[in-house]
Amino acid sequence: MTTSVVDPREAVVLLVEDNPDNLFIFCDILRGDVGVKYCNARASGRQLFKLLNDNALRRPDLILLDISIPHEDGFTVHRKLRTFFEEMRFETEPMVVAITANCMPETVERAHREGFDGFIGKPIERSRFIQQINRILQGEAVWEPH
Repeated sequence: MTTSVVDPREAVVLLVEDNPDNLFIFCDILRGDVGVKYCNARASGRQLFKLLNDNALRRPDLILLDISIPHEDGFTVHRKLRTFFEEMRFETEPMVVAITANCMPETVERAHREGFDGFIGKPIERSRFIQQINRILQGEAVWEPH
């Protein structure tokens, strides 16, 4: 997959996070501190695909995907996302980064193996998270479980 550089002020970021407090904090940081153009969040993979289907013309640049979400895990959602984007025939696929409290080495290794574009461990630290997102939007692969 080709990764492109994205200006945060033009970035479209989607977040899949089932914890309402985390969801609010992440979106607040993405909008207020990183300055992304558009941020939207959903609590499950099902809700994410509904959003993507309803807004087919708004291709996300980055999807932050929690691994432990309701109905199906983030790995399953990730596989479905890759198929979805192949079918949509986007010139470049959005970056999909795991964001999870499950930072065990085998989880990080599985995320690598299954083609995630990065890994951010929770809990996050605000200033570090801002730097991580900016680095990701500049095309850097960020793998920081701790």
